[in-house]
Amino acid sequence: MGKIAKIEYFRVPPRWLFVKITDQDNNTGWGEASLEGHTQAVEGCLDAWREQYTGLEADDIEQIWQMSWRKSFYRGGPVLMSALSGLDIALWDLKARKLNVPIYQLLGGKLRSKLKVYAWIGGDRPSDVEQAALARKAQGFTAVKMNATSDMGWLDSPARLASCVERVQAVKAQGLDVGVDFHGRLHRPMAKQLAALLAPLQPLFIEEPLLPEHIEAVRQLAGQAAVPVALGERLHSRWDAKPFLEASCVDVLQPDVCHVGGISELRRIAAMAEAYDVPIAPHCPLGPVALAACLQVAAATPNFAIQEMSLGIHYNVAGYDLLSYITNPHIWDVKDGYVELMDGPGLGIRVNEHLVREASKGAEAWVSPGFVGPGGELREW
Repeated sequence: MGKIAKIEYFRVPPRWLFVKITDQDNNTGWGEASLEGHTQAVEGCLDAWREQYTGLEADDIEQIWQMSWRKSFYRGGPVLMSALSGLDIALWDLKARKLNVPIYQLLGGKLRSKLKVYAWIGGDRPSDVEQAALARKAQGFTAVKMNATSDMGWLDSPARLASCVERVQAVKAQGLDVGVDFHGRLHRPMAKQLAALLAPLQPLFIEEPLLPEHIEAVRQLAGQAAVPVALGERLHSRWDAKPFLEASCVDVLQPDVCHVGGISELRRIAAMAEAYDVPIAPHCPLGPVALAACLQVAAATPNFAIQEMSLGIHYNVAGYDLLSYITNPHIWDVKDGYVELMDGPGLGIRVNEHLVREASKGAEAWVSPGFVGPGGELREW
């Protein structure tokens, strides 16, 4: 046992928010509360909880989770759940480090010794992806993901969908599986057409074919599509995921450990999905702490399918990438599409705290770029 002595957070480039918790015996744990485009809001929530939770028992992870959920009255949503994620992940890391075991040992033990992963190619306005696919193949990946389109009108020219088909064909020709991220950019008329065009190419999945607030349209599209429908990055708890599972309109669930309340809730969402015969492929275009947390849960999760990695993703700029803030980057060497399961204590990563503190000085919050149509109208990004 040991009471929480200090809760700190660090805004670092390219767009991440790390959390460090220290107990009275100087045991430490790292978490990640990154919420792209809303850093300041999460920091405000962490400020409030820091005052309330300092002095509580760091081992009481579930009690702190329940306090954050049930005592809040106004609960859920991306900001609160991302702040809670940072605390929850850090508390799991602290406890497991103190016991000198990986977190997955506290979740029932490992089910696998290596984990399937995929990486990104292309950017927000994808074009030529063939060379990027070849580079990923050379890195050891057997699967990649790319955006389906750039910005799209509510009812756009069908000709604008052709380039997506061509890019999928080019990547498949390199012997790689490919997930296609619609990113909620397409509205119903265009999403239906693109899903039908992609079906003969057998993508790994189509992600967020429609925005999750349109569950009735997602249900209809999933019933028509001959490809797996993936979604979940904008669902922030098991209660958010529940209606999609009940409606049988999601084939691959993609909860984000930084947006659902951390390891505790990711574990519960995965267990609920298993009851509906739905695999999880955790969403994670974020930092190393988030990825490590995902892999710890994946190791102990029967219905884990594949893990997103942000290595070289188009958002990682100015010299900062997935491996920049850890001192043991070899743990994520990719071979034949897999990374070996980490066996170190806690999250299994060694955070370069000096670099984190230095990089956080004067770090600016990342702003979502957004899309504007030809008439000046805002479009989904």
